[in-house]
Amino acid sequence: MFGLFKERALRKQQANKLYEYAALTARKAVFYESLGVPDTIDGRFEMMSVHVGFLIVGLNKADQEKLAQKLFDVNFKITDKALREIGVGDLSVPKHMKRMMKGFKGRVQSYANAIDDKQDKALEEAIRRNIYGTLKDDEIEPAHIMAMAYYMKQISETMRGKDVHGLLGYNFPEVLTKMTKDKKSA
Repeated sequence: MFGLFKERALRKQQANKLYEYAALTARKAVFYESLGVPDTIDGRFEMMSVHVGFLIVGLNKADQEKLAQKLFDVNFKITDKALREIGVGDLSVPKHMKRMMKGFKGRVQSYANAIDDKQDKALEEAIRRNIYGTLKDDEIEPAHIMAMAYYMKQISETMRGKDVHGLLGYNFPEVLTKMTKDKKSA
């Protein structure tokens, strides 16, 4: 019986660690300053969806469904709190959360499926629709979409075959920083 409590406590600790790392990565300035992701609540949600979502996909592929679910729960518990802090009314929060959870799952599934099926155009369209969806067409740089698609493919590739220990120590690729530095020096 005590083993079950220890297992749950460990899973919660691991999920919190993964969430914190995903949040730190999603907040990197390179996404907003160099790749044109809107630095708004929507843009931040999109970047959290990418990073938490790929961790969840990786955990599910490593047969860590309970940890993946705990990471999902931690992510949306913090999102719920954030909505309340920015002034969304208590009666409206559940409606917003339901829509956000559905959107999160749809985004993650569309990114992962496009990558697994090697459908670059489908991935780029999902990125345009989701990450850059609040921008007007003339504000969207095709190079940003391509860089984001490349980044997501790198995440997927570097996660492939990792077990739970590999995922707990996982480092998201630094590709974007390198790509934007190369672009600036050109």
